[in-house]
Amino acid sequence: MSEIKGIRVLVVEDELALRRFLRTTLTAREFVVEEAETLRQAKLLVTSHPPEIILLDLGLPDGDGIDFTRELREWSQIPIVVISARGREEDKVTALDAGADDYLTKPFGVNELMARIRVALRHGQRHDKYPLPDQQVIEIGFLRMDLQRREVFSQGALVALTPIEYRLLLLMASNAGRVLTHRYILKEVWGAGYPHQPHTLRVFMAQLRRKVEPNPTRPQLLLTEMGVGYRLRDSWDGTAA
Repeated sequence: MSEIKGIRVLVVEDELALRRFLRTTLTAREFVVEEAETLRQAKLLVTSHPPEIILLDLGLPDGDGIDFTRELREWSQIPIVVISARGREEDKVTALDAGADDYLTKPFGVNELMARIRVALRHGQRHDKYPLPDQQVIEIGFLRMDLQRREVFSQGALVALTPIEYRLLLLMASNAGRVLTHRYILKEVWGAGYPHQPHTLRVFMAQLRRKVEPNPTRPQLLLTEMGVGYRLRDSWDGTAA
């Protein structure tokens, strides 16, 4: 409870019943909750009382949450968890490409909501794209990356990666906990001019898993978000996924 006590969360949702549910749920867990039922209200609150995380509906009376996300990402990296009834993969990809950290489809359970919030908050404590200049080591579970030496260890053993595999793993590790879409990964690793070819990414991800994961057929860190992209878990306690 102490890790989230007093954290400010902005709930942007026009459905009164869901707003009340979220307020009750979050307040009981010692969050400080602000509410907005329109994008206009949300923009005012973000600038006047910046939250530490935003729970965002997409379909709002005065606009779309996707546009709000894009605008916010021009100047802020406040974690955003989209909460929407739109469950299509295309909607998830669009929201994540716009800059959302995660996507939760209605209806959802309290445990799942809290898990997504915790992950987004941990990700928000990291540099948005790449590690800070003075960060020399990334450690997540059995994975260790020495950025100064450009060395990768899995379960204590040195792993030989190609330059592309290293860039791919660095991008995933630097955004641990966040869902990265196929399009975003291809652009960041291969360049903006590279065609959108998820098959290429699947091939390299399979190669990376064979080198890094203890059991590549049941990955523990490099997880697939079906139809959307990939996520590298930001923590691992040694149990099965």
